[in-house]
Amino acid sequence: MPGSSPKRKGDGYERELAKYFNEKIFNGEDKVQRMPLSGGGAIKSSGGSDLKNTPHIYVEAKRTEKFKIHESMRQVCENIETSKSDSLPVVITRRNREATGDSLCVLKLDDFIELYRILINSKKGL
Repeated sequence: MPGSSPKRKGDGYERELAKYFNEKIFNGEDKVQRMPLSGGGAIKSSGGSDLKNTPHIYVEAKRTEKFKIHESMRQVCENIETSKSDSLPVVITRRNREATGDSLCVLKLDDFIELYRILINSKKGL
């Protein structure tokens, strides 16, 4: 999106992620969607993540060349607190010209450890 505004680029990335989740997790069914009015500070009033219908995770999507990892995690944690959610905070980011599947996911270490523990336990006996 050459010359696109940051908001438009961010909105497009949220739609792109929703489509990707739907294709990879829900066999193309249109379950995950971009949260209406997400981005640009609207979160304070709406209380939702950037994506809706993502059980157990609270997604903050960032499409930027200059990713500010700690600011982004702080933002998603504040939004979780404001919305009184018990979901796992996840920041998903990619730069321009990167494939959606090459996006990076940022988690707190303790949250990653819990997910890793679940994965290991699910593989026992296989």
